Amino acid sequence: MTTRLVLAALATLIALPAAAQSPTGTFVSQSGDTRVRFADCGGQICGTIVAVRGQTTDEKNENSSLRNRALVGIRMITMRPAGANAWQGSLYNFQDGKTYSGRMTMPSADSMSLSGCVLGGLVCRSQTWTRVN
Repeated sequence: MTTRLVLAALATLIALPAAAQSPTGTFVSQSGDTRVRFADCGGQICGTIVAVRGQTTDEKNENSSLRNRALVGIRMITMRPAGANAWQGSLYNFQDGKTYSGRMTMPSADSMSLSGCVLGGLVCRSQTWTRVN
């Protein structure tokens, strides 16, 4: 009987789905120049710049009236769930002032892969970001 209980417990554990990774928290960009805090925002995940090295204003923004605003505090990423450990939405790149369609995945609890795409997803650029808290 004990063997049956152990086998039943093991079968239950094997059948459980893998735990979803949470993107909430602060991540640093691949270059190390930008820190973004990710939080839930109405069923989506939003990323807001909390620190940046180098460029400090939104000087490349396509909207000239926004070019003098500080980068810290700008929501640069908005994503909605798109499967297990995956989200899709938009990414604002302050280095060129453009917003791209994008995808975010969490290969592990401490790393995030972000891809921004143009031409309907034909051309994409990816980065790996690392959790800092």
